[in-house]
Amino acid sequence: MAKQDRAAKKEAAKQKRQASKARRKQLFEAFRMQRREDRLLVPLMLAVLLGTAVVAFLLGLVWNLQWFFLPVGVALGALGAVIVFGRRVQANVYNKADGQPGAAGWALENMRGKWQLTQGVAGTSQLDAVHRVVGRPGIVLVGEGSPHRVRNLMNQEKKRIARLVGDTPIYEIVVGNEEDQVPLRKLQSRIMKLPRNINAGQIDSLEKRLEAIGGRNTAMPKGPAPQGAKMRNVQRATRRK
Repeated sequence: MAKQDRAAKKEAAKQKRQASKARRKQLFEAFRMQRREDRLLVPLMLAVLLGTAVVAFLLGLVWNLQWFFLPVGVALGALGAVIVFGRRVQANVYNKADGQPGAAGWALENMRGKWQLTQGVAGTSQLDAVHRVVGRPGIVLVGEGSPHRVRNLMNQEKKRIARLVGDTPIYEIVVGNEEDQVPLRKLQSRIMKLPRNINAGQIDSLEKRLEAIGGRNTAMPKGPAPQGAKMRNVQRATRRK
């Protein structure tokens, strides 16, 4: 029994080392890609790192603790540099994805918290689409594509499910950069800011009722570009650092 426990611990430690190595590799590859496209990346990261260290050193001079404050400043500066890197990579990916078919569905993946996402509940042959998100606010219909066609799709989908969900709020969001639209990069945050109208236990029940009536799922791209998958990996890796 003791041998099995030691073997299990050894295997767990090995897997942990491999996962850590894979995250470092992802970060390095993402850094190389971003540096080629973003000339300001390295100067900004260095400015944050050195600036934080200098400020910490100067503050330490006040209490004659500059050599204690300096390593703290370097550590905080390194953390700030990583945050700058992650945000600039994220902004770059969203800029490339903006306007591409399937971008809104991709942006809705991996939202933090209890959310049920169904992509392409309605769509057209021109790749306009409506995605459905069920969460604490209730139901959120997210449309992407031609504003005129998307509005018609969303109205039809709202009427289709309204009788089934009763008083549950149904929100409508159109992704885009025009008036009354939500930019792709702000989509998740806009949904997260919606009021909480139902409890977590009601989410699964509501999703099952919606699944029972089926949908008119359309063949949508799984993501706007290969960078989409890379961005999710980078975001996970930077959060674990």
